Amino acid sequence: MTLTAILRAGALGAVAFGLASCAGAPTGGSGEFRKGYTAARTALEAGRYDSAERGYMKLVPEAGALTPRIRLEYAHTLLRAEDYARARSEAQRLVVALDGQNRLAALAVQATAEHELGLVAMTAGDRDAARTLMTSARTGMTEVLANAPDLDPAGALAGRNTSLGVQLERLG
Repeated sequence: MTLTAILRAGALGAVAFGLASCAGAPTGGSGEFRKGYTAARTALEAGRYDSAERGYMKLVPEAGALTPRIRLEYAHTLLRAEDYARARSEAQRLVVALDGQNRLAALAVQATAEHELGLVAMTAGDRDAARTLMTSARTGMTEVLANAPDLDPAGALAGRNTSLGVQLERLG
């Protein structure tokens, strides 16, 4: 397993822990809502990302006050499915709309997606795009680590942040 794969797995796990620690399963709404949430969450945890994505999006219209939480889990689903551009876009909207721990959890998703997009750009030889994405990722990751160390209990986000520093040095 490469260092990138190890960091990716660890960071995704840390983001998952952060999402799980933000709050327990939503308790509001109808029994059907809770059933749909449980199905989407189970699909996410089982790696059935297409099913999880559809499940979370079905919940949004009836989520009410839980909409930010559902959209955060949706963004995390996109990240786990390696749909980094969409994960970044969804997380960016949440970073602007949320505050506190939930904002920082969304920022962790955004920064992780940006790092992955930066790696893709670097592999494609687009150093400018890689530098821009990785700089943004490093800024976001640093903020998360400084303000919510509990979102990184295993140190995966810190490891990714260190890796970002090395990669940015190489990019010049």
